Amino acid sequence: MASSGKIADPQGDAERLALLIRLLKLGSFINGPMKDGVCDPAGLNLIEIKVLMALAGEGELAGHDLVEIMGVPAMNISRALASLRKRDWIEDTRDPENRRRRPVRLSGAGKAVYEQLLPSVEGVAAALLGGLSPRQQRELAAITDRVIEAMVGWIRSHHADVKF
Repeated sequence: MASSGKIADPQGDAERLALLIRLLKLGSFINGPMKDGVCDPAGLNLIEIKVLMALAGEGELAGHDLVEIMGVPAMNISRALASLRKRDWIEDTRDPENRRRRPVRLSGAGKAVYEQLLPSVEGVAAALLGGLSPRQQRELAAITDRVIEAMVGWIRSHHADVKF
């Protein structure tokens, strides 16, 4: 028996490990089409587009929130925020409950740029996911949601200060 009280399942463990490696590959490879199909034509880098997408989807976020959500070094987020701020695509906001927290949000111009990028993002989505049936896309979405939920749980259990 394993220390968790469950019977060891070497084959299941190996299959989960192989699946994790596939997910890591997916996470790496998906950057190529996003860079070529969205970032390069828009004059953005991958971190900048991900920050734009995070702010569009999540609303106001502070730099440390973006670091945790995106899993990239703080310096990369800082550079992306500086670049987006220089273009007037983000604006600073205030957190009335925590004066030290410095959230940002998309400005009107940032929202407009994000809307302009959506057809390119949709093109990448069609190229990468268009070969799946609608049912397979729904199943993949449900599985992805469960994996993301597990990731958030893991992060919260290992980093008590992270808030999603």
